[in-house]
Amino acid sequence: MKIIEIRAMRGPNYWSIWRHKLIVMKLDIDKYEELPTNKIKGFSERLEAMFPGMVEHRCSEEKSGGFFSRVKDGTWIGHVIEHIALEIQTLAGMDTGFGRTRGTGEVATYNIVFSYMEEKVGIYAAKASVRIAEALADGTDYNLEPDIQTMRELREEERLGPSTGSIVQEAMNRGIPYMRLNRHSLVMLGYGVNQKRIQATVSSTTSNIAVELACDKEETKNLLEAASIPIPRGIITHSEEDIDYACKKLGFPLVIKPINGNHGRGATIGIKTLAQAIEAFHLARKISRSVIIEKFITGHDYRLLVINYKLVAAARRTPAAVTGDGKSTILELVDKVNSDPRRGYGHERELTSIKVDEATLNILAEKGLFMYSVLKKGEILFLKATANLSTGGTATDVTDMVHPYNVFMAERISRIIGLDICGIDIMAPDLTTPIIENGGAVLEVNAGPGFRMHIAPTEGLPRNVAEPVIDMLYPPGSPAKIPIIAVTGTNGKTTTTRLIAHIMKTVRYKVGFTTTDGIYIQNRMLEQGDCTGPVSAEFVLRDPTVDFAVLECARGGILRAGLGFHNCDIGIVTNVAEDHLGLKDIHTLEDLARVKAVVPESVLPEGYAILNADDDLVYAMAKGLDCKVAFFSMDENSPRIKRHCRNGGVAAVVEAGYISICKGTWKIRIDKVVNIPLTFSGKAIFMIQNILPAVLAGFLSNVKTEDIRLALETFIPSPTQTPGRMNLFQFKTFQVMVDYAHNTAGFLALAKFLEKIDAKPKVGIIAGVGDRRDEDIVSLGTIAAQMFDEIIIRQDKNLRNRSGEEIIRLLVLGIQQKDEKIPVKIIPTESEAISYAIKNAKKGSFITICSDVVPDALNAIMKYKEEDAEFEMLKEDIPNQH
Repeated sequence: MKIIEIRAMRGPNYWSIWRHKLIVMKLDIDKYEELPTNKIKGFSERLEAMFPGMVEHRCSEEKSGGFFSRVKDGTWIGHVIEHIALEIQTLAGMDTGFGRTRGTGEVATYNIVFSYMEEKVGIYAAKASVRIAEALADGTDYNLEPDIQTMRELREEERLGPSTGSIVQEAMNRGIPYMRLNRHSLVMLGYGVNQKRIQATVSSTTSNIAVELACDKEETKNLLEAASIPIPRGIITHSEEDIDYACKKLGFPLVIKPINGNHGRGATIGIKTLAQAIEAFHLARKISRSVIIEKFITGHDYRLLVINYKLVAAARRTPAAVTGDGKSTILELVDKVNSDPRRGYGHERELTSIKVDEATLNILAEKGLFMYSVLKKGEILFLKATANLSTGGTATDVTDMVHPYNVFMAERISRIIGLDICGIDIMAPDLTTPIIENGGAVLEVNAGPGFRMHIAPTEGLPRNVAEPVIDMLYPPGSPAKIPIIAVTGTNGKTTTTRLIAHIMKTVRYKVGFTTTDGIYIQNRMLEQGDCTGPVSAEFVLRDPTVDFAVLECARGGILRAGLGFHNCDIGIVTNVAEDHLGLKDIHTLEDLARVKAVVPESVLPEGYAILNADDDLVYAMAKGLDCKVAFFSMDENSPRIKRHCRNGGVAAVVEAGYISICKGTWKIRIDKVVNIPLTFSGKAIFMIQNILPAVLAGFLSNVKTEDIRLALETFIPSPTQTPGRMNLFQFKTFQVMVDYAHNTAGFLALAKFLEKIDAKPKVGIIAGVGDRRDEDIVSLGTIAAQMFDEIIIRQDKNLRNRSGEEIIRLLVLGIQQKDEKIPVKIIPTESEAISYAIKNAKKGSFITICSDVVPDALNAIMKYKEEDAEFEMLKEDIPNQH
């Protein structure tokens, strides 16, 4: 078997609108196309033996053991690989359950689709599942454990920690989107100007000064002591020479920890000898140059969590420990504790498995014990110096037991330090009485406190401590998102996108938009090139200056990784026409329509899908949508439009020479077609199909009709506002137009425009696109022969897996099928083709350049235009001269 391609979906996609995290593996199953599972001897038995948990895979049988029944009856190996990929993720602690396997239209080639939790794990699972399936088919031994452990390790490397993950989950529960900004725990909540950031449990509202204070144990102690907060006596030291003095002054037992440490790193408690103190000093120095030596306060280790200056949770922490039974070794006791189903690798479960490390062995050595020593029955042995859950400790929720004085003290401490998310460590006999009375003390104050002990305590009630964090970042009524309008379709996407952005800029929005020529933030191009995929969409949504997003969404990005956002407020589909067929397993117009339908299917329930009622495939997308629908049509008498409006719907039409909004039985005229520059005084009829959805988008976004009209009349087709879209240049004796037309529908629309242009000869510079079918390239040549009196054939910069000679041959074939006598000149380089056409232009001619690298073409034409134009100003030409 051969893996052809693996893609990771990260947003709404062709395979599922709701399941955003999907792996799509294109696989050639080779000889197994003729070998279903019931023809592979012993396959079913080997599969069940390796994966007994697959009995829960119900598959299409909708019953326990359903998948095993399918395997016995005979199914394709691709289907089995899908289920293996899901099961091995489950075994690695990531229970995902969605999968499907579909043919690609090519013999023995399938798309295997399955859900994942962490992308790298999903990709690994895809590859591993093929290896495992081959071993099962061949009857060879296969050790699963290395794969399972590798996936666990990848998960721990890639996943958000439990604290950050809980905040993100709470945000998602409230419909607040998020983006991960790095491989670690930096996360953006919300979009654009309404974004907030978190890193672990430090938020964008957290004071930097407060974090610095909390990280400086000495300054923290000074502030708390000055505020009459009980703290243990301590000494700051930088050298080993001071340790003996500190030990004598403070007296044993002691605690030694780094002054800038957190999460218990480098800390040692219960020190009773000078030798232990020196060893603990060097351990702490690995974390921080300065070390704090404190009197060890006896009692229980408590953590109080304060969020937005209110106590929200409290937990008693206990270090990792084992209890003797009089017969088992310490190692056996550790294994017994780790067999608790609540314990797992890293953060995969509520408790972490206890790991025997150097720190554990040191504790045993101090007590004269070894891993094979046997503890007395009932004897408790602590295996770690600190009570952190990440080292195997446990936590008991005690929130409801905290004395009001201790609540008051904790909230006061958070104000004293200035931390809006604050973890306070206390050592005390209990928290049911004030710690000023029971001899307890505040040990330290932590910025970025862990939430795990509160959201999943070993004992007691779990506390949703992420809830107050989101309440703090987004108080009730405050917005987290910005309006998003997504535009897709075969032709007209870019013009529609740019026009909508112009409408919104007219009413003072700070707009970010993506197009086939670049990414724009407030009218400034920040990235150049085809920017119609999910990465470009995320670029705009991450920008903290943007308060309105208009995103062009092309088929390539949707198929490659899905949309770059979860939902939009308005989704527009301009049309569906033949283009890129035969690529990425999209073979028919119906397949292409399914790709484009991802955009309207992603519209929020209160939002609108704006669909072309004149296009049967686009009109059909309205069925089953959860959002509201608005239509546009070039025909005011369209039965579809009339029926929709009779039912109270909204539509945009052309009627009596006007662009009009129909709302129920009412008509609102926006502007005359001939007054809109994009239509070239009504000659460019196809441009109206771009204007109608843009006008609807503005209207449905509550833009006033007079502002929409102003935007329409100030949106000039030019290299600045619509680069490569009907850009017309008037030379002294001829005209040049640049357009991005590159497919059959685009050429046909251009042909209708050229019919209305009074010019002779009409010269066309055209090219074929390499990733199209032969018949599509031939068709371009045939249409070009109808449009032009003379043709120059050039080559695209990116030939897309074809030779230039082959593309030119197919274009010439199409031209000759229409008119063998039409003059054809072949000049492969676009700049040279433009130069030749302009230098040899005949008087009265109209040159149309169908360009794929628009900026280069426009720069070349502007150069010739500057040379063609003459400017001279005489003194007598100056007005108001005396």
